Formats: sequence, C-alpha cells, structure tokens
Amino acid sequence: MEKLSQKLLATLERDHEQNMLWMEGSNAGVLVNSSEPPQGYTVPWHHHRRTQLLCVFSGVVLILTTRGRLMVPPGHALFIPVGLEHSVEMLSDVSIKSVYVMPSDPTPSAEAPRVVEVTDLARSLLLEAIRLREAPLGNRKAELVLSLLMEEISTLEERPLGLPFPSDRRLAALCRDYLANPTPNARLDNWAEKLAISRRTFTRQFRKETGISFTTWRQQASVFACLPQLAEGQPVTNVALEAGYESVAAFTTMFRRMLGTSPRTYMVNRWSFDRP
Repeated sequence: MEKLSQKLLATLERDHEQNMLWMEGSNAGVLVNSSEPPQGYTVPWHHHRRTQLLCVFSGVVLILTTRGRLMVPPGHALFIPVGLEHSVEMLSDVSIKSVYVMPSDPTPSAEAPRVVEVTDLARSLLLEAIRLREAPLGNRKAELVLSLLMEEISTLEERPLGLPFPSDRRLAALCRDYLANPTPNARLDNWAEKLAISRRTFTRQFRKETGISFTTWRQQASVFACLPQLAEGQPVTNVALEAGYESVAAFTTMFRRMLGTSPRTYMVNRWSFDRP
C-alpha cells in the first residue's frame, strides 16, 4: 500500500475539519454527507453532538472507539452514539455516506456502537437525501425523504461484526499484525512464545482481555481480514485457504454465521451496492 502524500493528507484533514464545523454550526435535526476517502487514510479521533449512522457503500473501514473496534464492510453501517470518541481507518478506497441526527438529550450516550445491515430502501433514500441536501428550507420532497429515511433506519437489522480487541499493548500488536496478514500458521503456542508467557497464562489473559477464546477470535478475525480481499474480487477459495481455513465449507459456515449469507452471495449483492 502506497503512503499518502502530504498534500493529499492535508486536503483530507481540511475536508474533515470543514465537515465538523458544518455539523456543529447547523441546527437542522438531520444532516447527510458523502465522502470518498482513499485507502490508508485515518480520520483523527473526534466525537459528535449528534448520533451518526456511518454507511459504507464500497470498500471496508475499521472504526476505532473507546469501547472497542468494529469492522464495517460494504452494505453495512455503524451507529455511533452521541459523544463517543472514535477514529475511522480506511482499509481500502471507500465510499461513505453518513446521517447525523440531533438527539433530544445532548448528554453523551452510554449506548454501545453497533453494526447494522443497510437495506436497499435505506440506501436509495440516503442517496436521494444527499442529492436534495441543497434544497431550500421547507422543501416538501426533501422533508418527506428524510422522514422516510429515519423510519427505515429505525428498522435496520443488527449484525455481529464487532471484533473484540485487547487493551494490552503487546497483545493488541499481535492481533493487529494478524488482521493485516492472516495466516494459517498462527497458533496459540506461537503467540504465547512471542509474549514470553506460558500457554495457560496466555489462554487466561486472552479470554480476560477479549471475552472469547483465542480460537474463536482467530476464526472471526480471519473473516474480518478477508473482507477487503473479497471486496476486491479475489476468489472465495483462495481467500478461505490463505486465511487458514481447512476448507471453503468451514469458511462459508463462519461467514454465514457472522454476516447472514454466503461469501459469494454477499459479494454479488455488495459489489453493486454503490451503483448510481
């Protein structure tokens, strides 16, 4: 992956700052926005006085929050509660559409962020809302579109795409390395050896830090790590075997459990999600 130029980084950071000023300066109940950040860009840590629904139309993003990390693939969105500090890392070139909703209570929310699947209706309404965002105040069509969009958003189905990350610095570094390069050679004993601790201590510490076993985490992480490759159109068989699954069937079973569909069906649907 090529490093972003300083000129491009400066432009992206300026756009982010302008977007923040625009949101903070508006008293509208609902705002929508569209952006196309490149692979390798990371939005700095920040928070909003609004609830944000960050919709990924193409590409894959990793959302870092003070409550964990969540990977969001195409066709999905993340609810980011009011006041939650977060950063957004682009794992590929992405297209993002966001909805910002002014809450009735401005107090930072205790609600946890959650990933939802975006319906075709929500997608179409969001695109239309973005097209109409410069419409004059009181425009009837714009008001109806936003109203229906909010109604549809309230029904979106949650998907368990949150990948628990340890707080321990050294353990987190191993997890990040694995996400960047999933390998079938990743073994519990190898990780324990790198940390210079016993197998038993590693097992206990990993579960304490993440809430799940090392094996379960690795299986889930393999699916997450494969999403950018699938989004690029790489064959499911190659992706599954390179990620360490013994068979495509085993990979498909885990994928279906997490995303509710098979890898092939999922990508057929998502490749066209960003169509005009």
